[in-house]
Amino acid sequence: MNTIFQTNFQFPSQTGIYHGKVRDVYSIEKDLLVMIATDRISAFDVVLPRQIPFKGQVLNSIATTFLEQTRHIVPNWFIRSPHPNVSIGHKAVPYKVEMVIRGYLTGHAWREYNSGKRMLCGVVLPEGMKENDPFPEPIITPATKADEGHDMDISRDEIIRQGIVPEAEYLQLEEYTRKLYAFGVEYARQRGLILVDTKYEFGKRNGEIILIDEVHTPDSSRYFYLEGYEENQKKGLPQKQLSKEFVRQWLIENGFQGKEGQKIPEMTDEYVETVSQRYIHLYEIITGKSFVGEPIDGVFEKTVAALREISVHA
Repeated sequence: MNTIFQTNFQFPSQTGIYHGKVRDVYSIEKDLLVMIATDRISAFDVVLPRQIPFKGQVLNSIATTFLEQTRHIVPNWFIRSPHPNVSIGHKAVPYKVEMVIRGYLTGHAWREYNSGKRMLCGVVLPEGMKENDPFPEPIITPATKADEGHDMDISRDEIIRQGIVPEAEYLQLEEYTRKLYAFGVEYARQRGLILVDTKYEFGKRNGEIILIDEVHTPDSSRYFYLEGYEENQKKGLPQKQLSKEFVRQWLIENGFQGKEGQKIPEMTDEYVETVSQRYIHLYEIITGKSFVGEPIDGVFEKTVAALREISVHA
């Protein structure tokens, strides 16, 4: 299969490598990172055993599209993509929180709400809401960024009290988060989609806050189709969506939520193909381009060539 499960490259001037849930991140000298978007897929903070063809290319291509288009809102880490699976950018010291913003009551927020909770990450949730209803205004529900295991919900007050992020910087992260989400909502609307919720990660480079990691991809975001949303809500029907949530739902239906002792269900070849096609479909809607997968042969060589060129012009 034309997929990338895990890489172990040795780039010129490489100083380290980190294998995340779905990305392999290489440190180059002091200031550069090479991020390889693999075809691994994770859910409930667990890497699933099957790879999804072209998933890495879809995620990286969507992320680089939005990184280029949001530089007017906040500076970011991205420099160049020499191959659809690869991004090269500046290294930053990451904040130990993910900035999750939700415009609608769905996914994790709905599961918490449906269990009777009316507060999420210090935010009071209105009574009488139904699954997939919009919030009166988007809410920010941060999560701690775990190196291993599960990310955990946390409130703004706790982040500041524990000194995870200084107050002034955290408030700046919130401002960037709201502006990025507003941009993403309008961008999606123009393409017949609703950006339901998403997450952003930030870091600090040379004293400046910058946006890092992916932006508005189906791994970090949830999209509904705009057409039919209102009617489905009135009738109490599920929303048609483009996101990784359908994989989570499939896992739940098959008895897995990442809890101890639970066995990961086996994905059939047919289901793997379904997941791949959903990722490709979202790429085509978001970008307005037809997806043409590129062979993974040459990933190393193209990245080395790009690093040499960046080093010359640095």
